[in-house]
Amino acid sequence: LTLIWPDWGKLATGPIPKSNFISSYEQRRAEKEWPNLRWTPVPLAEIPKHLVRAVLVAEDSRFYEHSGLDLIAIKDAWDYNLERGQLVFGASTISQQTAKNLFLNPSRNPVRKWHEIFLTLGLERNLRKQRILEIYLNTAEFGRGIYGVQAASQAYWGIPVSRLSVTQAAELAATLPGPVKNNPAARSNFFVRHTKKILSLMGS
Repeated sequence: LTLIWPDWGKLATGPIPKSNFISSYEQRRAEKEWPNLRWTPVPLAEIPKHLVRAVLVAEDSRFYEHSGLDLIAIKDAWDYNLERGQLVFGASTISQQTAKNLFLNPSRNPVRKWHEIFLTLGLERNLRKQRILEIYLNTAEFGRGIYGVQAASQAYWGIPVSRLSVTQAAELAATLPGPVKNNPAARSNFFVRHTKKILSLMGS
């Protein structure tokens, strides 16, 4: 953890950094014969408010209320999973997902989860919520090799993110839980249902 501890001052301002997940994709792309990387960071000011709202509704409705870990969501997820006897869903906040994407790698192990928690607390302590959100929206995966909302908007609709409609915004938000299988191109049953749910929560 000491080796990967970031320079928070540098991260708090300036260009959006390339995440470890993006770098990992670039390294694995040739051997896996995956598509070229698509990644074009944009300032938060260029991202429509209805897209920000759709992502918050879908991923972390208490983003502005918690300090990185949503204890209410963790308890709800624990109760839900315990009731069904299986791991149905977790309760990672946008801050946790941002820390994971930026500093860690796709491998899963218990130690990585602890690293994610400590890095999340560091992220929340040193960065403004708006900056965390800006980094997340520019580094989240939206399909194979598609990272960030600008690249996703161009890949699926051929338009800049600033021109997304409310429905398109909901579709991008619905992509986040499983971007390779559930996205505007694949249009899986889960994706369609999830999009409708997000639109309903947005009052659209």
